[in-house]
Order: sequence, then C-alpha cells, then structure tokens
Amino acid sequence: MGGTVPATGVTARGLGLRGPRGWAFREVTFEAAPGSLIAIEGPSGSGRTCLLLALTGRMKATEGTAEVGEWRLPKQLAAVRRVSGLAHVTGVTDLEPALTVGEHLHERALLQRRFGDSLKALLRPRAERAAEAKLRIDTALAAAGLDRAALPKGSRTAVRDLERMEALRLSIALALLGRPRLLGVDDADLKLSDAERAEVWALLRSVAETGTTVVAVCSEAPEDAVVVTTAETGKEKADALAETGRP
Repeated sequence: MGGTVPATGVTARGLGLRGPRGWAFREVTFEAAPGSLIAIEGPSGSGRTCLLLALTGRMKATEGTAEVGEWRLPKQLAAVRRVSGLAHVTGVTDLEPALTVGEHLHERALLQRRFGDSLKALLRPRAERAAEAKLRIDTALAAAGLDRAALPKGSRTAVRDLERMEALRLSIALALLGRPRLLGVDDADLKLSDAERAEVWALLRSVAETGTTVVAVCSEAPEDAVVVTTAETGKEKADALAETGRP
C-alpha cells in the first residue's frame, strides 16, 4: 500500500478468554513473523472471532499474553487498536446498505484524517490534504483489488448492489485506509465458491507481502498460512461476544 509498513510480528503464549459461561478460547500459542498470513481455523462458534478481536486489541484476554510488534496484550489494548484494522466483522465493521461505495470511502477518509493523522497533517493546505486523501483511497482500493469503474454505477453503486466478493473487498479497502500494521479479517471464506476463496487468499497474501501482517478467520486454512486452530467450546460466537464485551 504505497510501499511497506513497519514490520509487526504476532506471538501468543497460552492466550485465553473466559466469560461468565465458560471459555471463548484458551491455550492459544503461536508465533508469526512480520508480514505473515495467519489463519484462525475452526468451526463457527469455536471462539474464532473472539480470538481475532483479542489479537487486534478489541477484547481483553483473561489468561496468557500476546505481543503485536512492540506492544503487549492484554495490557496495551489501546496501542494495538491504533495499529490494527478490522474488516468484515459482523456487528463491528458492518457496511451501510443504503450508502454508496464512494460515500463509504469518503466518510472513512474523513475519519482517518480527523482522528488518525497527526496535527501537522491536519494543518496542511486543503488542496494538499485532498490530494493525499485521494491517493490514500486509490492505494487502498488497489491493494484490495476493487475497481470502482467495474461496478454497475461506479462509485455511486450502493452497497446493497455489490456482489459478496465486492463487499468483502470494500471492507478490506476501508480497513487499509488506516495503513494498519495488522489487518484482521473475519469469515474470510464464508459462503464463497472454491474459486472465490482462492481469490480471497491471493488478495490477503498480496496485502501481507507489503509488510502488513494479516490474521483471517476461516473454516479451512490454506497450506502456506500460519494456522491457529480454535477448539470447539459448544457456545455460539454471539454468546461469547455478549458475555465478554468489547473494550
């Protein structure tokens, strides 16, 4: 995405998250080098999304530790949130069906400029800020493989009119606008054909090759990924989310 991002590896040692009704996941241990493709593999309801949210600083683990680059979890949740992005997470990154692709991109770029950029960047001339925002959007779209010109109405295409793969690519592009060091993608292969799954993994590999470490939830991991398997706990994912809450 416009060059490489600072290298950020991910490690976990005995990581676990327990809610009032039991464990969402536990005893997760792995090590991934910077720029890795990490696949959280397991059946629905086995704590995959909770683990994704924990590794990106959105949930607080109750046992064990993890490190995202120089930051340690669960102590430095806010710092990890600042350097990570999320895509395709139900209830967290939902796209608004009535808004267009262009509106989503414009809104996210404004939010990034106001809350994610430095004060020095905010004080630059308006024309310079606009040019930078356009470049950032174009770069994120290219990295996500979403061609606005190929959409039915271009940037004016409403989200509800997008194909499943196009919506996934848009969600990833929005996350990449923040230039994250760690990108988390939920349900990366949900309801996709074999050919579409191959497309998604090729996309996520290309993102990882730029230096952004990628962690993706899936039902079946590709062979070249760092595979983290979640054990079946017998609880639904939604129950675990509701029990633990999100910091």
